[in-house]
Amino acid sequence: MWADEAALDATGRRLDEWESSIADRATRAKALSTRVQALTGTAHSPDRTVEVTVDSAGLLVDLRLDERVRQQSATQTARQVLATTRAAQADLLRRIAAATDETLGNADPAGSAVVDSYRRRLLAVADPRHDHRGDPGAAGGDRPGHAGAADRSAPDAGR
Repeated sequence: MWADEAALDATGRRLDEWESSIADRATRAKALSTRVQALTGTAHSPDRTVEVTVDSAGLLVDLRLDERVRQQSATQTARQVLATTRAAQADLLRRIAAATDETLGNADPAGSAVVDSYRRRLLAVADPRHDHRGDPGAAGGDRPGHAGAADRSAPDAGR
């Protein structure tokens, strides 16, 4: 009888620990969601004539052009805006990776899944003609200690 009671107690403790773990993960996931929704990414063109800010979805929310853009062609300005937008998205991805690591820890598989999901979405926003899901350079690229998409951003990719 003692063995059965001990096994029952051990099972009860494991269930309590499991329930506590699930509640903790839910709390951290909600905290991460709140943090990520507040994030933006910002970048400047190398000559600092273009500044772009993107929201947490990677969409342009602010564009600032220096008066010097009047001295260059519209085509050159358009290229700078696009390149700087990609750099701002890379900055956003770095910020998402940092927030994920701070909130969930860098060993959490859910954190890797969150960052990978954002990477795919941001790459799709940057180049909707290309499906980056099979891109080997995209896997794990923006987690600390890994090389990847954000590391290939334009110079001066943020503040």
